[in-house]
Amino acid sequence: MDQDTIQIEFKKDSTDLVSKTIGVITQYIRKEALSPGDKLPSELNLAKELKVSRTVVREAFRSLAAIRLINLSAGKRATIAHLDHGAMSLMIEHGVLTEQISVQQIYDVRRTIEVRTVTLASLRRSEAEAKSIRYHAMQMMEHINAPDKAMEHDLAFHFEIAKASKNPVFAIIVGAFQGVSRQSWSIGWRNRTQHGQREEMIQTHIDIADAIVLGDPLKANELMSAHFDDSIKVLIDAGLV
Repeated sequence: MDQDTIQIEFKKDSTDLVSKTIGVITQYIRKEALSPGDKLPSELNLAKELKVSRTVVREAFRSLAAIRLINLSAGKRATIAHLDHGAMSLMIEHGVLTEQISVQQIYDVRRTIEVRTVTLASLRRSEAEAKSIRYHAMQMMEHINAPDKAMEHDLAFHFEIAKASKNPVFAIIVGAFQGVSRQSWSIGWRNRTQHGQREEMIQTHIDIADAIVLGDPLKANELMSAHFDDSIKVLIDAGLV
């Protein structure tokens, strides 16, 4: 890391060295065009270069790791992380728990996004992705009497659709909703009191998967819209939204 990389001057009386160090590190990542798996300079080298303590650099690394921008491993240099939905998921769950975000608002956003992702997935999915999406839909029916397993396949179904859209931003957002979805899913399941209602819900997933397999974006769009309309109605009846 050379002197040209360092664009921020550190003052001895600064009270925000960690924040400034984070800024320099992220600037370095951009300038060097680092990719997932690439290594960052060591704590010692950064500390010497920036004229700060290793403790400051360590805290900066920990902050970047907390928001999933870098990976830390004992005895190894920090590396650039692959994108994931962990940090956003924590933020959304915190928003719900502190009543800054409502479940209905989340479902409004999910409906908008997932109607789009299923349309794109119908056009862009690979054969393997289509097979995986349908597998999870069928496994939901297979585990209709094992709600916990059915739920995990439901979440995987929606996440696989988002990935098949070939837009990683959609996958991050859909993945970030999984924590809250796990909480609302069981409520929706319990309030489908008749066995036929649960079968109907799962059949809609299978029909969506079939539309994706056939490459029919209009049908997939229509079915996903109906699915979310039904899900929101069930949650409203349960008093959750």
